[in-house]
Amino acid sequence: MDWSATRKRSLPTVDPGVGQELSSEVRAAIPPRFEAVGESLASGSGSVAACEVLGGVLARDGVSLAEALDDLATTWRLVRDAEPAHAELRALAVAWSDATLGYVHGLSCHDPLTGLSTLAHLRACIGDAHRAGPVADAGVLVVVEVAPCGELLAQAMADAQLGEIVRGVFPGRETIGRIAPGRLVVLADRDDRLVRRVDLLQRMVVGGAAPRPRVWIEGLPDSDVAAVALLDELARL
Repeated sequence: MDWSATRKRSLPTVDPGVGQELSSEVRAAIPPRFEAVGESLASGSGSVAACEVLGGVLARDGVSLAEALDDLATTWRLVRDAEPAHAELRALAVAWSDATLGYVHGLSCHDPLTGLSTLAHLRACIGDAHRAGPVADAGVLVVVEVAPCGELLAQAMADAQLGEIVRGVFPGRETIGRIAPGRLVVLADRDDRLVRRVDLLQRMVVGGAAPRPRVWIEGLPDSDVAAVALLDELARL
């Protein structure tokens, strides 16, 4: 027996036309937290925006992607008597994935896609350095910036390769992290080798790339709060 067809016939639906409100029967049958999606579908205003918001909410609440997509499909069958459109599926899945990756990055010391330190770990390392003593004269941030690729996986691979180049120049205890697509930061000592290393790194990352990559030095402020604020500002540039 085709149970999916049987289930579909058993669900109350509204007329697949748009510009109307949900009936109380359909509203009660819509999966929890999908009411806004159902209302958008019924009104004809489009549910992509609602799916984008809901995907992140469901991920943070621990709902699996499979369950979220099943509930989206149920909502569409109830309201439109059809399967979800690609745009809504993509919006929900991307938002769910982004929220999940953000949570993982916040817990982990290393970005799972590149193996580089996360922004949160860099903040912690700067805090540790300040607690160990004054760092304004002892530590710096070496920033490496290349043109972003755009696509998530291709960007992660490019940043991982860039990280290998940076590690070749800073092979010691320096912390190397990824703070934004195409932008890496090295928490390094301010010593007599720093300028030579930065110059070497500049020559290594330039190659034939266009636009021209940038490598520069940012001094660390005296306070932990100001240093973290500088790091966050670099992540937004």
